[in-house]
Amino acid sequence: MSLYSVALSGLNAGQIALSVTSNNITNVKSAGYNRQIVALNEASVGGGVTTGNIERQFNKYVTQQYNAAKSSEAGLSAYQNQIGQIDSLLADSDSGLSVMIQKFFGSLQTLASAPADPATRQGVIGSAENLTAQFRSMDSYLSDMQKGVNGEVADQVTQINNTTKQIASLNREISLAKAKTGVAPNALLDQRDDLVSSLSQRINVRVTEQDSGTYNISFSNGLSLVSGFESNKLEAMASNEDPTRTTVGFRDSANNLVPVRESTIQNGELGGVLKFRNETLDAAQNRLGQLAVSLASAVNTQHAAGVDLNGNPGQDFFSIGQPTSFSNAKNTSTAYFDGVYSDASNLGSSDYAITYSATTGYDVKDKTTGQSIGTFPVGSPTLTFGGITLTMNGAPADGDKFLIKPVATAARSFDSNITDPVDIAAGDATSTGAGDNRNALALYKLQSTAFMKGGSTVNQAYASLVNEIGNKAQIVKVNQATQQTMSEQLLAVQQSDSGVNLDEEATNLLRYQQYYQASARIIDTATSIMDTIIGLRN
Repeated sequence: MSLYSVALSGLNAGQIALSVTSNNITNVKSAGYNRQIVALNEASVGGGVTTGNIERQFNKYVTQQYNAAKSSEAGLSAYQNQIGQIDSLLADSDSGLSVMIQKFFGSLQTLASAPADPATRQGVIGSAENLTAQFRSMDSYLSDMQKGVNGEVADQVTQINNTTKQIASLNREISLAKAKTGVAPNALLDQRDDLVSSLSQRINVRVTEQDSGTYNISFSNGLSLVSGFESNKLEAMASNEDPTRTTVGFRDSANNLVPVRESTIQNGELGGVLKFRNETLDAAQNRLGQLAVSLASAVNTQHAAGVDLNGNPGQDFFSIGQPTSFSNAKNTSTAYFDGVYSDASNLGSSDYAITYSATTGYDVKDKTTGQSIGTFPVGSPTLTFGGITLTMNGAPADGDKFLIKPVATAARSFDSNITDPVDIAAGDATSTGAGDNRNALALYKLQSTAFMKGGSTVNQAYASLVNEIGNKAQIVKVNQATQQTMSEQLLAVQQSDSGVNLDEEATNLLRYQQYYQASARIIDTATSIMDTIIGLRN
């Protein structure tokens, strides 16, 4: 091979190397860009140089680790943002619920010192109204958060579908490009991996690369999101169990909309908000409702034991909602339950799942513990458990399922019934005078009475709720910070291999420039030699 051919191969290789280096430099801030290098190989002995494929520096193993870490971090961040709001709501020391509870019982203590005083009686009415208004306000806030989670689930599903559709489209483009040129389309590969990283921050997924180079993406349970050139859409759907909740569904082979088990969605922003709803939001709303029902029941019972200024027995001081029940959307009958509170001292904060069997009857399970709490025989007119009594309306079919939420919505109906100061039953039932304060004292003493299930006072139960939410919020915060550190470490590892280092690229730029210039000098030298040879011949 002539010097000209050798030099020309060097010029061509130098130009390509300079182009790749320049491309690295200009994409230093491009999202998802992986550094590229060009392979230079000896053509043959004395035959110059050839350029191989332009390879992108991509470590699949490290990238998978990084995506998994970011998915966990995103889930914890979403959880932390939500639980922080509840923590602030419950722990408000100026206008929180604990303050209103103390003011209500304080007004009863004042009433006991002057049971006939109209102003004192009006003070009790005012504090009761403020207390119930605070319960309703907190329930409204938590209900708005439930709606916010529903909206977030729907939005995340939309974004996930958009991303998986783009990945499937890139699978096709990458496959066509490889078939056409035989060379890996690095820009398209970068785009696809960047989309996978984005998808991982929304939901935890498993990525499998096929021999063809396409990505298959699925949940951990194998449910496919992307298969080759096709993407499978998720859908935001009302829960079959509870129509007030939005959950994630997919179309099966028969085009039926089937819910995705939320336990399979552990990480990512979607997993974070679902986890927050299941672990914290539901529990907070139930505990608030339990407090409202237990407090209303205790006060009403004691108030009924006294007499008002007219000598009449005390009426219900508070009104409260009733248990909520849902018939599963897949039930084949139209049967449903009505419920009432029957024993507030036995009322917990759990929801219950009931399954009906035509042979064994009603099986009741505590959804918090997953444990069966009892079975009621076929034909039972009522079911009494956990402080509530349910009445079946209609005839259930074999396999029908029902969700019972005893206290989830109770606080939103919590209200004070007493509007006339005369109606406050401060006196004992045996009282004959307006100055009797014995029932007012008994009402005040409820503040230190353990009437809540589990043997706690209302103040202790509320303090326990505040502490539990606060502790959980702190744990989530610490875990999020730890996961963020892990993500940053993995990002550093990934960038050390795949990221663009400007100092290194600047060095390469000078090196390849000199390489190009040296190849050009070979041509100059060859020309001089040829000129000399021609001169000798002349």
